[in-house]
Formats: sequence, structure tokens, C-alpha cells
Amino acid sequence: MAPATPGAATYGVTMTDDLVLLDRAGATATITLNRPGALNALTPEMLDRLAARLDEAAADEAVRIVVLTGAGRAFCAGVDLKALGQLRIVDGAVGDVLDVPARAVITRLTSMPKLVLARIQGACFTGGLEIALGCDLLVAADEAKFGDTHAKFGLRPSWGMSQRLIRLVGVARARQLSYTAATFTGAQAAAWGMVTRSAPLTHLDSAVGDLVDSVLANSQGSLAAYKDLYAHALDGAGLADGLAYESATGYPIPDTEERVAGFR
Repeated sequence: MAPATPGAATYGVTMTDDLVLLDRAGATATITLNRPGALNALTPEMLDRLAARLDEAAADEAVRIVVLTGAGRAFCAGVDLKALGQLRIVDGAVGDVLDVPARAVITRLTSMPKLVLARIQGACFTGGLEIALGCDLLVAADEAKFGDTHAKFGLRPSWGMSQRLIRLVGVARARQLSYTAATFTGAQAAAWGMVTRSAPLTHLDSAVGDLVDSVLANSQGSLAAYKDLYAHALDGAGLADGLAYESATGYPIPDTEERVAGFR
């Protein structure tokens, strides 16, 4: 069963919410980031709504898999720096106003017993990429654009990038991507093992639907067990300690304000 266009009335019952949409169709719930005019850039309110939608999907016994996507031409362009207002960014840290709700979202993605599949049709940058990396499965358009641009803007990761990217693409590749803030495609991400699979944009929904169907053919109990076991396997390699270290360690980054000024 290939998903219909996210947010469309034919897809299921839509929970009205200007920032985050929740659609249900059978055993699949689709959650859509819905700020297409801003490339679905993240604000604190949007992150709070996303957490609430994830809780709704997790509590719905009819839902067995969640598809997370973005409206329009982007998955998520990252943090909306305008949401910080006049709050000064000190040493590259966006602060608790964004860190707390973002980590709450990613904790839900990684801990809920239902699988979460990220459908990435376009731009997926920095904070948006950190959210995508918290999902169990990622399906991207070949043409989708990815990037870890923290260093470009004098920022530092605080939602898991330093721990999850390195586990997916390896040490050398992760360093290259983060140190250069390079942009790469969905096809490259698939070749490197960062996303589960990629397909031409015109076939993306079919690729998502095929993978959803393959997952739903299996035991929900087994899937929940695997999700927990894989999480513990990663934790055993130091993920929890790494996340705590990333969150708690500060660094002197004096040029952040200069670099982000044009985005305020």
C-alpha cells in the first residue's frame, strides 16, 4: 500500500494542526512537518507539536508504523534561527529553548515501540538531519539534498549528530561531511548506508509504500523487540555516554552571531 500525498484528505483522518499534521490510514500514521514556505524549519512550538503527534501515534493501537515527512519540497531545512529572536547564541549552542524539545522528539523516535520511517523528498539539513537520523528507516529521493552545516554557521551539534552519523557512515566519512559542511544527495546517502534506500523522486512514494508493506507483513512484537535490541546494541557501544557528553560539553565558538546574522 503506497502512501498517498501527506495531508491529502484521501489519506485518512487528519488531525488539524497548522504546524504538524497527523494522518491515519490503516496501520500507518503519517506525520507531516507543515511549514512548507519555510522549508519546514524547526521552531520550539513546532517541536512541541511534533512530540505530541508522536505520542498520539504511539498510543493508537491500530497504528503499527509511523511515516515522518515534510510538506512541500523539503523534509526539514533545520532550525529556524528567527525563532531564537534576540536570544544570543553563546559558543555555538542554540540553548534549551530548542535543545529540550528537540531531544524530547528524538527520544520519542528512538524509544517508541513502533517503527518510524523518514520519507525525505528534498532538503534535509543539520537539525532536520538529526531528527531523520533518529528514525528507524530512511527512504530518500535520489535528488534530495542533505548536509550537516553546523560548522558553516558556527554552531555545534547537540541533538545527536556526533553520535549517530558516525555510526551510519563511518568515522572518515562523518568527519569529512561535518568538517566541510558538504551537501550530498539521497543517492549518495544510500550508497554510504546513511539511508535505507533511495529512489527517483517520482517513485519515492512507491518505494516508501513497498517498504511499509514489507514491514507490516511481519510480527509487531518481533519488530518492537528488534528495535529495543538494536538500541541496546548501539548503547553498548557508547551511544548513551556519547549523547550525554555531546549535550553537556561546551566549546568556545566566538563567531556564531556573525555567521547567522543574515538568517535572523
